[in-house]
Amino acid sequence: MKSFWLSLAALAAALSMQQASAQAQQPIPVERFFQRPAVLEAKLSPSGKRLAVSTSRGSARVGLAVIDLEAEPKARRAALFSDADIVRFDWVSDERLVFSVLDLEAGSGEDRRAAPGLYAINADGSDFRMLVRRRGLPFISDGSTRDKALEWNHVLLHVPLQQDGVTPDEIVIGVMSFASRELQSVTPMWLNVRSGRTRTMGLGDGPRNATRWWFDSKGQPRLAGVESEGRSSLHWRGPGQDSWRQLSQGDLLRQPFQPSVVDDAGTLYVTHRHGPEGYAVLTRYDFEAGKPQTPALVSAPGFDFSGSLVLDRAGSRALGVRVETDAEQTVWFDPAMKRMQALADERLPGRINRLSCSRCGADDQVVLVRSFSDRDPGQLWVYEAATQRWQPVSRVLDDIDPRRMSGVALERIKARDGRDLPVWLTLPTGVEPGKPAPAVVLVHGGPWVRGGHWRWQAMEQFLASRGYLVIAPEFRGSTGYGEAHYRAGWKQWGQAMQDDVADALLWARQQGLASPEQACIAGASYGGYSTLMGLVRHPELYRCGIAWVAVTDPFLLLKGSWWIDDDISGQGRRHMLPELVGDAEKDAAMLSAASPLAQARHIKAPLLLAFGEADLRVPLAHGERLRKVLTEAGRPPEWVTYANEGHSWRQVSTQVDFARRVERFLGEHLNKP
Repeated sequence: MKSFWLSLAALAAALSMQQASAQAQQPIPVERFFQRPAVLEAKLSPSGKRLAVSTSRGSARVGLAVIDLEAEPKARRAALFSDADIVRFDWVSDERLVFSVLDLEAGSGEDRRAAPGLYAINADGSDFRMLVRRRGLPFISDGSTRDKALEWNHVLLHVPLQQDGVTPDEIVIGVMSFASRELQSVTPMWLNVRSGRTRTMGLGDGPRNATRWWFDSKGQPRLAGVESEGRSSLHWRGPGQDSWRQLSQGDLLRQPFQPSVVDDAGTLYVTHRHGPEGYAVLTRYDFEAGKPQTPALVSAPGFDFSGSLVLDRAGSRALGVRVETDAEQTVWFDPAMKRMQALADERLPGRINRLSCSRCGADDQVVLVRSFSDRDPGQLWVYEAATQRWQPVSRVLDDIDPRRMSGVALERIKARDGRDLPVWLTLPTGVEPGKPAPAVVLVHGGPWVRGGHWRWQAMEQFLASRGYLVIAPEFRGSTGYGEAHYRAGWKQWGQAMQDDVADALLWARQQGLASPEQACIAGASYGGYSTLMGLVRHPELYRCGIAWVAVTDPFLLLKGSWWIDDDISGQGRRHMLPELVGDAEKDAAMLSAASPLAQARHIKAPLLLAFGEADLRVPLAHGERLRKVLTEAGRPPEWVTYANEGHSWRQVSTQVDFARRVERFLGEHLNKP
């Protein structure tokens, strides 16, 4: 399998050229890094004659534009709101689209109150209809179609692919039911996007308390997932079958396989763990044997399979598979698409060129190319095979000069106990080749996610533009690098997970990349927790710390509080967090030793703390408690909170303000001789 692996040697050569061009240039304004994207998403219509994009161009809000791909392309705005932004859309047919909205200007705290709603509109902007109301908006009866809109607890589940001989007017929505604020079930049904009428979906003897559904391209439900009291099960009904049957059952944290996609022939593609390191591989499910088939269809040694099958428009066959190893790539089974990929890569070399198409592989196919790299947030192109014409559509972000951005590399090092440890590096600008740079160890959140990717990322690029080497370790407990690596992080908060973070910095210093004395640690959520524990456990390594939306009290995370509102489910607290983090009663001593709040007396370095006042994942109380203890000890942190922001910064003004604080704080504490 082709790899986009970038080595330090290649990056060093690129860095030298980058530094030569960057000399005597003014620092890139912080607003460039944290601007609202010019284009959020783009999708071809079923025929390939039109392209829809969600875009903020020409407006303070993200609207929906449609481009007619004629000899002289014509663009028009199909939908725009004054108080909301279009965040998700899809083509139902060549003439009609559905979309959902959020208020991106309100801050991420708005998510606790608002539901995205659902709307339909024609490509020319006519026949607008509200299908599902947004939660929190007042109901006003005025005789319009919104009087008949469904309530906010109806969500979009699936948009069927256009089928020959079928009028494409229906989509699949789900009705959510709740008990004690927790999702209990999602029941699918059909919704007509022109009339707003619903009709039931024939589920037969299917599970009534399913919360996840998988559909074929026609919108037929094939697989249902049920979660209850720490157990998870999957139920299947194939084409031509009347009854559902259970395929698997297991603990929430120990599933025999994970569904990926279902095609119209009734083939179920799944991922499962393989080999001593437990790397996830993609394969078909064998219904007769009752288990995933071997050998695997796709494996990525050193990585879990992460990606998807690319199906043809009819949903009947796989054209290829998209997978992310160190970088994203697509392996095409279809010869015509393989040739198309080669054509795109030749025209746009050294980049990831993601293809989506209409009439894929045909002589008159239309292809949308999203082309991006570690230094470029992305460009959109349309290629028409009939005329061999390439049309530029848009940049994803404006005013980003890839020549002034930084290269990204993935290195594999050894942790102190010999475990393989992936580490992402973003090399700084303005540092002489061979000279160690001041470093920021940036710890990802989660922690049970993959943190790094070979693509442009705002915070990493911003820090690198200010001359800092950004070190981002995939510490044990991170996903994407095998089940063994993931499970090695269980009950290791503040312990082996923290050692991995330290080992990444020590390795960079041994390689001569990082200054032996100038390093700070930073991160959000779990990364914020790790920042605090880094200052507790390894104070000799870091001059300062920057922690935002940080867990400071593991006991509050694990047990919750009657007085503090959060969004962690009861099932998660009962059946997952005790295994992943620790049992609040049985592991009390371990958790106290790994609690930044309990160990606050050891935090001596300068600290910047930031929190969202509307955060339900890590409530503000985490920050307030630590701030109080540190202030009473005579070491008050630098402190900032943002109104109506939740567990992430959504407002551009928040992102820019916080980045400026980070820049000033690092300049004050890290760049001292």
